[in-house]
Amino acid sequence: MLAFLGIGAQKAGTTWLHTMLSQHPLLKLPQAKELHYWDKQFPQSPVQNYLNFFQQADRLEGEITPSYASLPVTTIQVIHQHLPQLKLIYSLRNPIDRAWSAACMFLTRAQMELDEASDQWFLDHFYSKNSRLRGDYETCIRHWTAIYPKENLLLLDYDQIKSEPVTVLQRCCAHLELPDFTENQLQSMLLTAKVFEGRGYELRPALKQALIHLYTPQIHSLSRYLKQDLSHWTQD
Repeated sequence: MLAFLGIGAQKAGTTWLHTMLSQHPLLKLPQAKELHYWDKQFPQSPVQNYLNFFQQADRLEGEITPSYASLPVTTIQVIHQHLPQLKLIYSLRNPIDRAWSAACMFLTRAQMELDEASDQWFLDHFYSKNSRLRGDYETCIRHWTAIYPKENLLLLDYDQIKSEPVTVLQRCCAHLELPDFTENQLQSMLLTAKVFEGRGYELRPALKQALIHLYTPQIHSLSRYLKQDLSHWTQD
């Protein structure tokens, strides 16, 4: 039975998380990271077909698809009907950095170089409905916790993934009620896996100011909602 979902965020360390959790001896994740069932295949494909994919009797199973964070409440309700005990993992990253990293990813997919893309090209991406929804963490959290208990949702910090990966994995294991990775496992895993940050393009000053303007109200609201100081996300 499917035990957990990694629901996002896009460009917030989910590939690293999939790689790490896949190596836990009591966990099983699909070889392909993103199944995209709930955002692209449902409801055309029957839910039971999806659930039948998870039939490992001796291990907890899960999957990570970053776009699940922004699923509509109606879809989350269906997930809950089938999987009421589901655990959730959601990695948050500075939405300004996330939006830039995502835009650079789409730039690569368009087979373009940085100097071929105008500021307007990037602004159109930043202000697109999809990009804004992926960066609206508070709305996503509220939607999921309207259906699932808050204790079912583990929030991770992308910066902590980079600076304290062992702590992040320990938190994941505790959330999933699993024993921690052994020291030998951690040493071999962390030597071979790094957090992918994107192409490393430098954010243009004008675009940075546009992103700060776009996300500052959301950052302040999220900070109040989580009761955490997130002011560093808007600092130059």
